[in-house]
This record gives sequence, structure tokens and C-alpha cells, in this order.
Amino acid sequence: MKAIWFGTALLASTIAVPVAAQQPAPAPALQVTPAQTVEAVRKSIRENYVIPATRKPLDDALARGLASGRYAVSDPQELAKRINQDMTAVANDKHLGMHFDPRMSAELAKGAGANDTVAEGAFFAKMARRHNHGVSELRVLDGNIRLLKYDGFMWTGPDSAAAIDAAAAFLRQGDAIVIDLRTNGGGSPEAVRRLVSYFVAAGKKLVTFHMRSEAPDVSVAEAVPGGLIQGVPVYVLTSGRSASAAEEFASHVAGFRFGTLVGETTAGAGYRNDTYAIPGGFVLSVSVGRPELPDGSDWEAKGVAPGIAVAQDLALARAQQAALEALAAQAQGPERAELEWAARVQQARMTPVAPALPLIAYAGRYGPRAVTVENGALHIQRDGGPRSKLIAVAPDLFAMDLDPRSRVQFASASGAVTAMILQRADGSKTEEKKD
Repeated sequence: MKAIWFGTALLASTIAVPVAAQQPAPAPALQVTPAQTVEAVRKSIRENYVIPATRKPLDDALARGLASGRYAVSDPQELAKRINQDMTAVANDKHLGMHFDPRMSAELAKGAGANDTVAEGAFFAKMARRHNHGVSELRVLDGNIRLLKYDGFMWTGPDSAAAIDAAAAFLRQGDAIVIDLRTNGGGSPEAVRRLVSYFVAAGKKLVTFHMRSEAPDVSVAEAVPGGLIQGVPVYVLTSGRSASAAEEFASHVAGFRFGTLVGETTAGAGYRNDTYAIPGGFVLSVSVGRPELPDGSDWEAKGVAPGIAVAQDLALARAQQAALEALAAQAQGPERAELEWAARVQQARMTPVAPALPLIAYAGRYGPRAVTVENGALHIQRDGGPRSKLIAVAPDLFAMDLDPRSRVQFASASGAVTAMILQRADGSKTEEKKD
């Protein structure tokens, strides 16, 4: 029952779960009695829940629900919903919950393990491979900012380590780094340790997990291929959906000060969990450990606050702006001007600039290009080429969304647009009269 990314939280909408759990097909009728299911849930909680004082209140709530007939339903999804509601009312724990997933339950029933350190078995290996071990996107942004979109701290062992190492090798070549955890629902502390070790010196204690009655589990930064990534600005994007292992990583960003958090406060799901097969095709997540950071704190129920607070949908633009401004401050001449322009474009994405004239005044033909108004915005398209939205950077000055380094300047007289001047990234200009 070893859990990876999708095992970290099954209840909260803030946390990633498998596609099968998010969009289930119509469920068949329950194949066991509700009493069998509930008793198995109660047993797992009594034996494993991380906070001993909460075990009995949880058990009592489930016993009351069973005795009252609240769980006398044939739809397994409805049964899971009612059990989750009753557990949440007691514990409000984002790692405690159950969902209906016969396939995963069957895999867990094979006894693949009992913790979230390593996921074993063909099912888990295939899931990790399909999702590239959580590394969903690597992209070069303006100014040689390297973006890693990391959607889950998935861990199956060497293959997951290799995926993280490859992502880190890509990031290392950047002049600035952005790591996007806005949709990262958590995963394995082993994956966290691997990625953090590219920014924190080997041997540094990262976190101690207090696991039930077991000895504490201490995570320490390790040596990684190529050594530390240093000397470049690092920005990590967060949202209320960034949870569990993603919050551990965010805590290290703030605690070791190797980067800046940008976005929203994280989910506040601090506990570690195990997943269990429950009769009837259910999967139960139970919190079995609590974290302790080097300063004695954790993030349970409060989350990790960003250094730059901004709505999560604007976090990437805000991080790019900050990175570009930092790079521009160190640059000279044309390079500095290009970086400053790129930063202005990101500012305009966040805070739109009002054009000097009504949008319809800009619409028309300019030689081989057409400017149109669609959905309240200007778009430009060269004959036979892709259409790009125009972003107002100044009242008559725009950037192309598809090519932000290119600038479109409109000339006007007596309230009418007369021409368009296109300045490309290489400095060349083309002026076209408006038809």
C-alpha cells in the first residue's frame, strides 16, 4: 500500500488524485455490506491514525453513523462521501479520506508496502511513467528563465530520481528558475529530498517525520549529479492546491532561503499518510506521521505563506516580472533594454493598460497583416500565419502574445489610426499604412 503522488490526499479538492478518482465512471452496486466497509475503516484508524487523542472521536463518529443507518446505501461513491463527511467533521484532516477505486484497491491489497516512500508494482510504475514522474513541462521563457512545471512528487525509486535529475540539468542552464507547484498535490518525501538537494547542501537536515510509535524518520539533503544549482534567482509558484509534499518543498524554499515563493498560501496538509485497501473496492488514506522542520514548526492546518502574494493565476507572470527585473539590473546596453521590455510585458499581463483609442479604431488591414477585435481584445495575424493576441504595454504600444519580444506601435492623427510600426526582436522595423 505504498503511496505516491495520487495517494497523498483523497478528500480535499485542493489536492491531486488519480484521474480515475476525479472522474469516476458510474459505480456498480456495493459488493460488500456497508458494515464490512465501515468496520475496516475503523480498524485502520484505530491502529494507525497519527494523533492518538483523535482516534476515539473518529471511531465514535463512524460507529454512530453505522448504528443510525446513515451508511445504509448501495452506491459506493455515496458511502465514501458520507464517511468522509463524518471524518472531516471530527478531524478536518486533508490526508484523511476514502474514495472508490477498485483497481487501485486491488493493487494495494496485494501488499505492496505500507508507506509513502516508494511505490511498487506494475500499476504504480505505469502511472508514474505516464506522468513522467510528475515532471509535466520544461520550458524556456524570455530572458532564459527556465520553467519546471512539477505536478506531483512521484517516487518509484531510480526512475523517478532520473526524471528529477533531468529536470534539474535543464534548470541549471537558466539565468533564472521558476518551479510551478500550483497544481502539485504532494507525493513522496523522497522526491522532495531529491529536488531540494539541488538547492540545499548535502548533509543538511530537512525535516523529521514522527511516525506513529516508530522511530523518527529524518530526511537529509543528499549529493546529486552536478552539485548545487547556485547564483541564479529561484521562484516557486504556489496555490491553495499545493499540498503535502509540495508544502514541504515550499517550506524549504522559505526556510533555507534559496528562492522566493510566489502566489497563494498552500493547503495546510502537513501529515504523512498511508493508503489501505478497504473491502468493497475502496482506498482509504490515513495520516500516520507528522512533520517537524528544523525550526520546530510544520505546515499542518496553516499552510506556507508566499513571499510575494498574488492570485495564483497571475503567479507565473509575477515571478517572470521579478526574475526579469533582477536580470535587467545586472545587464547592460541592448540586453538590459530587452529584459526591461520583457518585464513590462509581464506587468501588462497582470495590470492591463487601457489603449488610447477604442479597440475598433485599431481594426483593419496593414499591408499583409490584419488587426481584429475578438472577445474584447485586439489580435494580429499576418496572411498565412498564426493569430496572436496583442497586449497593451502603453496606450499605443503593444506586445504580441505569441512573440512578446516583438512590439507593435500604432500611429494616429485626429483620433484615427493611420499606421502600424512593427519592431522585431532583432531591432528591424516595418511600417505599414492602414488601408
